Amino acid sequence: MKRILILCTGNSCRSQIGEGYLKHFLKDKAFVYSAGTETHGVNPMAIKVMKDDGIDISNHTSNNVFEYKNLDFDYVITVCDNAKEMCPYFPAKVKLIHQSFPDPAMAKGSETEIYTEFTKVRDMIKEFCLDFANSI
Repeated sequence: MKRILILCTGNSCRSQIGEGYLKHFLKDKAFVYSAGTETHGVNPMAIKVMKDDGIDISNHTSNNVFEYKNLDFDYVITVCDNAKEMCPYFPAKVKLIHQSFPDPAMAKGSETEIYTEFTKVRDMIKEFCLDFANSI
């Protein structure tokens, strides 16, 4: 079974959303983890927009990438430029994939405007995850 790590800076939004979708799309075909180069806790708005799309990530935790240093991954997917630059060393057999997404946690405005930004980014990540799931 494949092991996949989705990595971003704070492991609060983008990587959490990606973990939720890859677990949904790949079901029992892969072990999917998410982590950050830092840990900021799971963003409540990420939980909400995923719930609105039928996926519950409320039990996810925010983890540091070094918590997984003893696991052998087949794929490491970085979802922000900072994580790509700060990504620790992984053995050569790991396939590194980079796809940067806007950080919805940086959205400003009313709750509706912030929700709209989270939904936009969620949908971008969903499309990427579906394409990735179909490719492995």
